[in-house]
Amino acid sequence: MATLLARLGRGSYRHRGLVSVAWLAVLGAVVALLLTVGSSFDDEFTIPGSESQDALDQLDEASPGAGGASAQIVFVAPDGATVADPAFAAAIQEVVATAAATRQVGSVADPFQTRAIAPDGGAALATVSFDVERELLDPGTLDALQETTTAAEEAGLEVAVGGNAFGTTGVAIGATEFIGVAVAVLVLVLTFGSLLAAGMNLLIAFIGIAIGMGALLLTSNLVTLSSSAPTLALMIGLAVGIDYTLFILSRHRTQLAAGMDPEESAARAVGTAGSAVVFAGLTVVIALSGLAVVGIPFLTVMGVGAACTVLLAVLVALTLLPALLGFAGKRLAPKPGSRAERRELADAQEGTGTGGSMGARWTRLVTRRPLLTVLAVLAGLVVLAIPAPQLQLALPDNSTAAEESPERQAYDLISENFGPGLNGPLVVLVEGLDPATAERSVGAIAAAIGGTPTATPGEFQGGLDDVAYAQPTLLPDGTTAIVTVIPESGPQEEATNALVGDIRDLAPELEAQTGAALAVTGQTAVAIDVSDRLGQALLPFAVVVVGLALVLLLLVFRSILVPIKAAVGFLLSVAASFGAVVAVFQWGWFSDLLGVPATGPVISFLPILLMAVLFGLAMDYEVFLVSRMREEYVHGATPREAVVIGARHASRVVVAAALIMFSVFASFVTIEDVIVKAIALGLAVGILVDAFLVRMTLVPAVLALLGRSAWWLPRWLDRILPDLDVEGAHLAAAPEPAAPRPAEALAAGR
Repeated sequence: MATLLARLGRGSYRHRGLVSVAWLAVLGAVVALLLTVGSSFDDEFTIPGSESQDALDQLDEASPGAGGASAQIVFVAPDGATVADPAFAAAIQEVVATAAATRQVGSVADPFQTRAIAPDGGAALATVSFDVERELLDPGTLDALQETTTAAEEAGLEVAVGGNAFGTTGVAIGATEFIGVAVAVLVLVLTFGSLLAAGMNLLIAFIGIAIGMGALLLTSNLVTLSSSAPTLALMIGLAVGIDYTLFILSRHRTQLAAGMDPEESAARAVGTAGSAVVFAGLTVVIALSGLAVVGIPFLTVMGVGAACTVLLAVLVALTLLPALLGFAGKRLAPKPGSRAERRELADAQEGTGTGGSMGARWTRLVTRRPLLTVLAVLAGLVVLAIPAPQLQLALPDNSTAAEESPERQAYDLISENFGPGLNGPLVVLVEGLDPATAERSVGAIAAAIGGTPTATPGEFQGGLDDVAYAQPTLLPDGTTAIVTVIPESGPQEEATNALVGDIRDLAPELEAQTGAALAVTGQTAVAIDVSDRLGQALLPFAVVVVGLALVLLLLVFRSILVPIKAAVGFLLSVAASFGAVVAVFQWGWFSDLLGVPATGPVISFLPILLMAVLFGLAMDYEVFLVSRMREEYVHGATPREAVVIGARHASRVVVAAALIMFSVFASFVTIEDVIVKAIALGLAVGILVDAFLVRMTLVPAVLALLGRSAWWLPRWLDRILPDLDVEGAHLAAAPEPAAPRPAEALAAGR
C-alpha cells in the first residue's frame, strides 16, 4: 500500500500541471452544471413499505388531495371576549374566504361550521387543505396564506398560521458557521509556523469540499435529498478535508526539515501518512455508507452523500496536494533557526529522551502509572455518559421551531386552547366497506376508538386511553372512510406512540366486525414508524459498521487487541456524546446559551448518524496515532518506547486536527435548524472526548499495560492476512544528510 501510494504521490508531483488542471476542470464542470441545473430538497421523512406510508399513499389515491399538506389558522380573542362576537366572527369568515382563494389551496374548513371552537369560546381553528404534498408547494404559497390573516388581525384577534405544511425548507449557512474555519486557520498557522503551508492546507480542503458539495447538490435533482444532508456533508467534509491534508503536509515538512529532497519527501509523505489517510477515510466511508443498512431512503442518501464528500477529500489529498507540493518545492521547508525548524527536527529525531515535545511529555506522564490513568479516564467517561440512557427520540415538529416563527406560535396557541393532541392528529384509513352499511360501520369504528358522547359536552365514554375524540368521515366512493383521531397528548409524547400501537392492536377486532381493512396513518404515525424503524435498525447497523471497521483495523495494525481497544474507546466516546445531547436538548442545560428553542426528544436518526460519523472520525485519530506507534515498533523500538516516540511524532498533528474538527462542528451549533444543531453538538463533544481523553490518554495507557501483547497476532492469521505495509517498511531508505542545508538552499525553489 505504502509503495503504491508513494508512486501516486511521486507521479502527481512530477506531473503537477496536468493534475492541477484536471482537478480545476472537474471543479469548473461541477459549478457550471450546478448553476445550470440547480438543486431541490425534500424534507419529507418517509419509510416506503411501512403501514402508515402505504396507507397515506392509498388515501391519496382514493381521495386525491386528502393526503396533501395541511395548515392551521388559529384565532384567539382578547381576554373576556369570544370569537363568536359579531366583529370577530365576520373577520374570521373573511379570512376563511380569502384563504380558500389562495393558490394551491383545495379547501378551508370554516371553524363555525365544523365547530372547531375552544370550550371557552375564546379561540377558533380553521383547517387549510392543500391540493399537493408539502414538498410540491410553490415558493411563496405559505407566505400568501399568512397574508390572508390581515382582516382578523385588524379586528383585534391574535392570529397564527401553522400545521404540517410548515417545516424545514432549507438550512441557512451564515457567517457564524465560518468561525470554525477562522479557528482552523489559526490552528494551522500555529501548527506549521508557515502561512504558505496553512494556506495550501485550506486550499486543498476547499477544492475538495466545493467539488463534493456541488456533486451532492446536483444529485438532489435525481434522488430525495433533505436540506440537512448538504449541511452534514459540508460539516464533515470540511473537517476531514483539512485534517487529511494536515496529516500528509505535516509529515512532508518534517522530512524537509531533516534535509530530504522535496520530491522524495512528497512521495514518502503520501506513502506513509497517506496510507493512514486512506484507511482513516475508508472507516469514515464505511460508517457513513452503513446507514443504508437502516433501509430508510432519505437517511441512506444523507450518509452516502457525506461519504462521497469524504472520499473526494481523500483523493484530493493524495493527488492534488503532492502536485501543489511540486509547485512549492523547497519553500515549504521551515526556515533555518526558526522555532518551526527546531520543532520539526525534534520530531524527526529518534529516542525517547527525557524532554521532547509536549505530546511526548504527556504520553510519558499517562504511561507512568497506566492502570491509574485507565481507571481515571473510565470514571470520567462514565460520569459524562450518565444522561445517555435517558435519550428520547422523535422526528421534529413545529414544537421544535424557533419561538418567533409563526408555526411555533400556532403550535403553542393550539396546545393552550385546544390541547396538544390537535397538533398531531392520527388518521385511521378504512377500506373495503359495504356501501349499504358503510356509515354505520365507520361510526362504530370511531366509537370503539374514541368512545361515545356523554351528556356533558366534549366528554366521551369508553374508547381507548389518551383519545380526546374520534371523528368519522365517509369518502365519496362509499367504500372508503377516514377516522380522524385527536390524542390528548402531543405528537412527540410517549402516550401518542402507545395510542398508535393500541389502535393497531384493536384493528383485527374491528376488521372482523365490519369486514373492512384498517390502517393508521397521518404525519404523526409516519414519524412514529420512522422512529421505530430506526430503533430496530440500530443494533444491525452497529454490528455491520463496527464489524467491517474492525476487520479494516485488523488489516492495518495486524493485531487482535488494538482494533478491540479502538472499538471500546469509540463506544465510550459516543456514550459521552449522547450524554451531552440529553443534558442540553432534553434537560435544558445551557439551552439558552446554545439557542435551543425547546427541550424534548431529539431527532430520531441522531443516534445512528452520530455513531456513523463519530466512529469514522474517531478512527482517523486511532489510525494516525497508533500507526505511528506501530511504525516505531516495527522498526525496532520496545513497546513502551514505540508508544512514546509514536505519540511524539503524531500527537501535535492529532491535537491540531481535533481542535480543527471541534471548532468546525461547534460553529454549526449556531444554526437555527434543531436537527443540525443537535448533530453538531454531539459531534463536537464526541470529537473533544475521543481525541483528548480516549486517543491521547486512554490509548497510550492501555498500550503500555498490554506491552508486546498489544501487537500479538496468531501465526496462522498472520500468514492469511495481506501485508498492507501502512508503516512504509518497504519503501527504500532515504539517505541521511550530514547536516541541515544552508538558508540559501532552503529558500530556493526546486
